[in-house]
Amino acid sequence: MEYETVIGLEIHSELATRSKMFCSSPNNPEETIPNTNICPVCMGHPGTLPAANMEAVRRVIMVGHALGATIPDSSKFDRKNYFYPDLPKGYQISQYDLPLVEKGLIKISSGKDIRITRVHLEEDTASSVHDKEGNSLVDFNRAGVPLMELVTEPDMRSAQEAREAAEELQLIFQYAGASKARMDKGEMRVEANVSIRPVGTQELGTKVELKNINSFKNVEKAIEFEVERQKALLENGEKVEQQTRGWDDNKQETVMQRIKESAHDYRYFPDPDLPRLEIASIRDELKTQVPELPAAKRKRFKEQFNIDDEAIEIFVRNKELSEFYESAASELKEWLSTEGADSDGAYKLLRNYMLSDMVRALDEAGVIFGDMKMDAENLAELITLITTKKISSRGAKDLLAHMVTNGGDPTEIAKDKDIFQTTDVGALEEAVRVVIAQNEKAVKEYKEGKTNALQFMVGMTMKGMRGKGNPEAIRKILLKELGS
Repeated sequence: MEYETVIGLEIHSELATRSKMFCSSPNNPEETIPNTNICPVCMGHPGTLPAANMEAVRRVIMVGHALGATIPDSSKFDRKNYFYPDLPKGYQISQYDLPLVEKGLIKISSGKDIRITRVHLEEDTASSVHDKEGNSLVDFNRAGVPLMELVTEPDMRSAQEAREAAEELQLIFQYAGASKARMDKGEMRVEANVSIRPVGTQELGTKVELKNINSFKNVEKAIEFEVERQKALLENGEKVEQQTRGWDDNKQETVMQRIKESAHDYRYFPDPDLPRLEIASIRDELKTQVPELPAAKRKRFKEQFNIDDEAIEIFVRNKELSEFYESAASELKEWLSTEGADSDGAYKLLRNYMLSDMVRALDEAGVIFGDMKMDAENLAELITLITTKKISSRGAKDLLAHMVTNGGDPTEIAKDKDIFQTTDVGALEEAVRVVIAQNEKAVKEYKEGKTNALQFMVGMTMKGMRGKGNPEAIRKILLKELGS
């Protein structure tokens, strides 16, 4: 029997606020000393009262606008009651029937729409640490950190679609300024609800929850494994049980954590210590402040720079790198205008240098991008020197290697290093004749029809001139000297 996969996502993301959700304790994911960022409120001491962090509320509303979602005039917080060691109050302050955001939408690369059911705001739990002796310890630094939970409709039909949706949502959280959403830091956690059903049927199969997956690669792997596990059960005449499973990266399989025979009764009720949130004015104010989002940026980069989709995706996913590219592209346009040169191809050349040659130069120098000495104007001037054929590509790479560690004006450096391409026809002809005289084998191969031999001699001439010869001019002189 053929089966259709049905997937919905629940994504938790810690918000990038200075303090926790209902107290003034620091919200610092970098803290390594356990139980440092705590106070009586987030520890649930008797007699303490919470106060809502309105900056966290604003960040969730901004995400709502980014999703094109419905945001109500008012909202409220509820108590979600359950007992667990990482929950100091014995309940979690969350949102139940009136979330901050409902009915949004994202689009993945295939053009498919993924519906967003809701986005609500709650406080995170503490962290449980299990040692080798079997002891469990609790670190309350994370307890009370503002946590945004986003729930999608079961609109995804493959692990790849689920991964793409999660990646796009991470970008939206980051672009909206809500969260850094770094999965390696635990700031974003993905859960997938996975079921399968016979192709052509509408009734949903039994759902299995895959909890707290910590990388996009593992999101895809966990779903793929779970789909095959459920297929094998059904084909063997067994039932899929509703349960919660985790992903074991060592075993490369999902593992059972607990059976869920029925929905847990959390006994939600409005939190009596927190007043209703009146958010109409905040909603309307933030609607005018929505920044450029990933989808809009992709479209603009394509129209403005006409670079390939792969490069655009790299820039969209790296804000610092894309800002550097845009700044360099703006400077490049001015430089080429001054030189009276056409910008066709220059943006692509800039893309190539940034994503290949610059990366290689930084790697060889042992320098990270953020510490690079070369600024966007320097790089734009370098690309202009190449485009206007004032320096060769070989000379440009030498300049680039110098500039990433030392900075400086490429024109002045090129003068100091004497790597400007010469326009002296006599010098070019002399260099070509030397190469022809020293490479009889290459000359013979060229005359036998091996065109690679000509390119070899161009390269040897460039090498002899230390990159100062224009390759096109050298090629023409070679053809003339070789009688072509």
